[in-house]
Amino acid sequence: MAEAHQAVAFQFTVTPDGVDFRLSREALKHIYLSGINSWKKRLIRIKNGILRGVYPGSPTSWLVVVMATVGSSYCKVDISMGLVCRIQKYIPDGFSPYQTPQTKALLSMAIFSTGIWATGIFFFRQTLKLLLSYHGWMFEMHGQTSHVTKIWAYLDSVRPLLGDEDYYRMEMLAKEFQDNTAPRLQKYLVLKSWWAPNYVSDWWEEYIYLRGRSPLMVNSNYYAMDFVLVRPTQVQAARLGNIVHAMILYRRKLDREEIKPMMALGLVPMCSYQMERMFNTTRIPGKETDLLQHLGDSRHVAVYHKGRFFKVWLYEGTQLLKPCDLEMQFQRILDDKSPPQPGEEKLAALTAGGRVEWAEARQAFFSCGKNKAALDAIERAAFFVALDEEAHHYDPEDEASLSLYGKALLHGHCYDRWFDKSFTLIAFKNGHLGLNTEHAWADAPIIGHLWEFVLGTDTFHLGYTETGHCLGTANLALAPPQRLQWDIPEQCQAAIERSYQVAKALAEDVELYCFQFLPFGKGLIKKCRTSPDAFVQIALQLAYFRDRGKFCLTYEASMTRMFREGRTETVRSCTRESSAFVQAMMEGCHMKADLQDLFRKASEKHQHMYRLAMTGAGIDRHLFCLYLVSKYLGVKSPFLAEVLSEPWRLSTSQIPQFQIRMFDPNQYPNHLGAGGGFGPVADDGYGVSYMIAGENTIFFHVSSKFSSSETNAQRFGNHIRQALLDIADLFRVPKATN
Repeated sequence: MAEAHQAVAFQFTVTPDGVDFRLSREALKHIYLSGINSWKKRLIRIKNGILRGVYPGSPTSWLVVVMATVGSSYCKVDISMGLVCRIQKYIPDGFSPYQTPQTKALLSMAIFSTGIWATGIFFFRQTLKLLLSYHGWMFEMHGQTSHVTKIWAYLDSVRPLLGDEDYYRMEMLAKEFQDNTAPRLQKYLVLKSWWAPNYVSDWWEEYIYLRGRSPLMVNSNYYAMDFVLVRPTQVQAARLGNIVHAMILYRRKLDREEIKPMMALGLVPMCSYQMERMFNTTRIPGKETDLLQHLGDSRHVAVYHKGRFFKVWLYEGTQLLKPCDLEMQFQRILDDKSPPQPGEEKLAALTAGGRVEWAEARQAFFSCGKNKAALDAIERAAFFVALDEEAHHYDPEDEASLSLYGKALLHGHCYDRWFDKSFTLIAFKNGHLGLNTEHAWADAPIIGHLWEFVLGTDTFHLGYTETGHCLGTANLALAPPQRLQWDIPEQCQAAIERSYQVAKALAEDVELYCFQFLPFGKGLIKKCRTSPDAFVQIALQLAYFRDRGKFCLTYEASMTRMFREGRTETVRSCTRESSAFVQAMMEGCHMKADLQDLFRKASEKHQHMYRLAMTGAGIDRHLFCLYLVSKYLGVKSPFLAEVLSEPWRLSTSQIPQFQIRMFDPNQYPNHLGAGGGFGPVADDGYGVSYMIAGENTIFFHVSSKFSSSETNAQRFGNHIRQALLDIADLFRVPKATN
């Protein structure tokens, strides 16, 4: 009970002699230090807010303008053309600072200089806004941008998927929609665009993510892998000590707004809005819709180990704990032999099951008492940490090891990850790590930016001793991690078991096949004079046709962060050009020169579609918003209803790498992450993520469901391998040795 008493700043009892106050000095000290830390953060944000408000100006540039004005005055040159004298007339007399003419002259010159400085900032910002709004540079040297409407662009994208009769029917529906319904719906979207920072993102977050009632595990959350060819240490607690310390360093940079924005092709800054909710964020379940709870700060992490939950403080006073201190705290948890409390071991299965069931259980059993306090400790944590008793890693001699590693990150045992947290940091017994990330708050490149910083800081800045422990000497006087206390009744335990069975069935149905493609990578693909992404996407089309004997609606995620609060847009990778190339490859009677020509046309079309998506000229988000407006207005649209009900049987995503240069990949070629993956979007479809990891290798993560007789992840992965090799053969690309 010592921890409980320390958590109370003061207690009082009423006696016949009056009220007896008992103060806890330790608690008051923590409150005082927390307040100091909070005010430091506020002052830093105020300073950054001022500097951001006058950007691209600065205090230095203001001083330069003032000095130029004053200097010209002393040189008898009036650059103000009489404005300084006019301002001087309006400065009132009688106040002590203005007693002398010289003081009034200096003040009027300062006011004039400030006006000139502010005017320059205004015009510079407007010019910069116009320049950044121009996206035509992405299309230069690639042909002119098509002016076809998005509706007809949609028809072009589905032409390879539909027979003549079905296509004619869709054409008539589209024409009716464009002529009658679309203009009215579009007016509402234009109106929203005038007052909302982004007319898509808030609806996308709410209706695609937060209103989803199916389990987050597999269906929404995704995972990220550690370095797979190197292991900095095999000591589980030490690796966590460095990684958690690096994560809080990153959070500190976020709080101080010291992280530079990513640049599109090194030219245009991308919106960093999604980073704001990276830490201290939890998805709170609701019966109809969930809520993202984001806190301004959190000074602890929640930890799960062998069925028990712990609270680990990250600070001692205002000082962030050193990696060696954090290692000691995590080792204390590993050494703790206490058993789980009744119902505690599988408690997190509630976050892996249906959202309605979790919302009902949360309201019934976690709304008061010690259960609420313990749940608050998890939901108000900076992030969640899972200490696993299993060891997973990638062994190049054992291909199945990468898939098992991915499965452990995607769902684990269904009760050892808190799927509602912004992310769960997973530490395996052998020192390897991974992330399981909730999707509503941000997209994969955002967590990838954090992960690159953390892995680079861990390996190249923090380091380890020869025995694999964190550097430095731990403070043995630190209070041990606090065990969270629960009182879980039998009815709640039954709800936990039901959620666990739902999650277990879902996890067992997922087939995940992860592999490293070694014959070549980005280096040799570029010799084909095409983009690596287009190369892989066309190979996926060829692989899918060989696997299923037909084409399907294909989803590739493209970022739209060149717009404020932008998230993603869909690139419809199955085009007329790619299907023509695939059919020619399947016929097997075409000359190589003809196949090369068809491939280049398909590649150019894909790159053009990707640029359109990045610059806000995509199809799907616009149609999605029109559909929502039609629902709000009660307008029925057969065209929109059909478009929004089409299944994405091939959902793909390229995982970014080297967003920040923490180290030189040429100098450290084995420091490669394998990317990450996600579950299939359609029950009879595939989910494919891939990382073009440097010049000589590509990692693939292919998912499907065992319950579908039409799909097989390993079979499709083998088709991907062969498709890549066959396309390379067209250009006589030599295969590098493994």
